[in-house]
Amino acid sequence: MLNASVWDKLVASGKVDTSKVHVFQTTPTYFDYNWTVRGSLDPALAAKIKQAFLDLDPANPEQKAILDLQAASRFIETKPENYKGIEEAARAADLLK
Repeated sequence: MLNASVWDKLVASGKVDTSKVHVFQTTPTYFDYNWTVRGSLDPALAAKIKQAFLDLDPANPEQKAILDLQAASRFIETKPENYKGIEEAARAADLLK
């Protein structure tokens, strides 16, 4: 099992011989790579951090460099229900109690 973006990087860099290795199954799209702060963080600081991520602009070279580190074109606001599928899978695999 391998994250699709990791697979794409390996293929693009020539580290995978696609005549010998191929994708035989993929999962449905899901939300991942969320950024989380501790619940006791000052709400004003949490809001500033959130806005800084949401404001990153790929048209700005310095900000694009930050986005590129995560192979992202932008960050979006999320909500707990976006992770229900992952939570259900983790519970089914007995990874969460």
